[in-house]
Amino acid sequence: MICLTTSERTLTAALKQVERNKEYIDMVELRLDLLEEGELVSAQIFPRLCALPTIATFRRICDGGASKLNDKTRISILRDIVLKGDFSYVDIEDDVKKSDLKVKDAETDVRHDFESELRAKGIRIIRSYHDFEKVPAELFGKITKLAKKGDIPKVAVTPNNIVDVVTIFRIQQELKDVKEKIVVAMGDYGVCTRILYKKIGSMLTFASENQTAPGQLTPKDLKLLYRADMVNSRTNVYGIIGNPVLQTASPKIHNPGFDSIHYNAIYVPFLVDKVRTFFKLAELIQIHGFSVTVPHKRDVLPYLGKISREVKQIGACNTVTRIQGMWKGINTDYYGFLAPIETEIAEEKIKTALVIGAGGASRAVVWALKNHHVKVTVVNRTKEKAIHLAEETMSSWDTLENVKKYEGKVDLVVQTTVIGMGETMGQSPVPDFEFTGKEFVYDLIYKPDYTEFLKKASAAGCSTYNGKRMLLEQGKLQFEAFTGYHYPHWIKPEF
Repeated sequence: MICLTTSERTLTAALKQVERNKEYIDMVELRLDLLEEGELVSAQIFPRLCALPTIATFRRICDGGASKLNDKTRISILRDIVLKGDFSYVDIEDDVKKSDLKVKDAETDVRHDFESELRAKGIRIIRSYHDFEKVPAELFGKITKLAKKGDIPKVAVTPNNIVDVVTIFRIQQELKDVKEKIVVAMGDYGVCTRILYKKIGSMLTFASENQTAPGQLTPKDLKLLYRADMVNSRTNVYGIIGNPVLQTASPKIHNPGFDSIHYNAIYVPFLVDKVRTFFKLAELIQIHGFSVTVPHKRDVLPYLGKISREVKQIGACNTVTRIQGMWKGINTDYYGFLAPIETEIAEEKIKTALVIGAGGASRAVVWALKNHHVKVTVVNRTKEKAIHLAEETMSSWDTLENVKKYEGKVDLVVQTTVIGMGETMGQSPVPDFEFTGKEFVYDLIYKPDYTEFLKKASAAGCSTYNGKRMLLEQGKLQFEAFTGYHYPHWIKPEF
């Protein structure tokens, strides 16, 4: 199930939020702690109005919520709301004292056992535990202990590395006897588990429009982009590894492609700090193939049983597939980069090139150009990296501070660094470089569409290319490697 967590201050706004997302969700978590105080008196009507199974949650600040009330007062308000409404579930933190769950009725002065009242009414209790710092060593024991009370155990923990992610995916096989459980991994490392929630044995995954917890995705993305609720034991898992990786547009290429050809597969971003540990995860959940982005394009090489000619030459791999019990590495960046400019190269309009940057992305670029008889000069801020790449590819090199001497002397200028995206948006790696208007200018960045580097080139009259076409073309080749089918031509990915 995909569960929408409300994030609004009023019931009216929360209902509108449900209505906007109704086609993507199966249930709703009403966050009482986020509502204005005056809204609580009417909160019991919410389940009837939204017409979906609803969880009542009144979260404390220490558990990531907004309620500043003491537990006794908070539980008393929660009881009044829940017993008057048609809630299907109630979330109660595992460390709430038994005495605070004995609520005195204001009218009769009689103490009631809130838990017994819930069970008598058929309302399921979700017994929740939160850790916003780590994945506790006793995670499996914690889930087992919570489940012993007959309630639905919920753990929300924070992985800090790929080792922690492996631990979370092991829940499925280690705790098969706990049939109903909710497992949430928060933060950037946890995003893959929120998408693959069925692979960790979780009965639901939480989604929100405004990220009420770290790492939450929108209901629309979970339902339409990832089809997370359709994952089953026969679903082939693919993905992309990198650090950072969550900004990637690759899922928007592969998942619609899988869906279009009715291929039971899902493509997921994995934030990875250590490649060696990711290969252990790949074996654990039987990943069939994955894309590789910075900084791991060279790090994966020792773990591959077979590599293509391009990978051997370039010394970098951007695509890994499982072939006959081993991992095979190929490089589709090489062909993806060439796609927008292959005509100009064939017509010899591009004979010389200036490549800005000597990082992982530049290796495929330089080799592709050299193999098509283009004379290349690599310029980089760090001289040693420029020399190393130039010597490997039999190219020329220079430092970035000398870039102006190449003005008007090359046919193609390629920008391969990350300057111009994210925190450096609006900047250029060569702000003083002047274009003549005759150059072909290529920036591997695809978001934003027009970097400061490309804007300046376009203003000078240059023919310009951003990284979108390269991303799409290399993605199509990856899709073919993953599935054995050509990418469906009728799909036009938007990113």
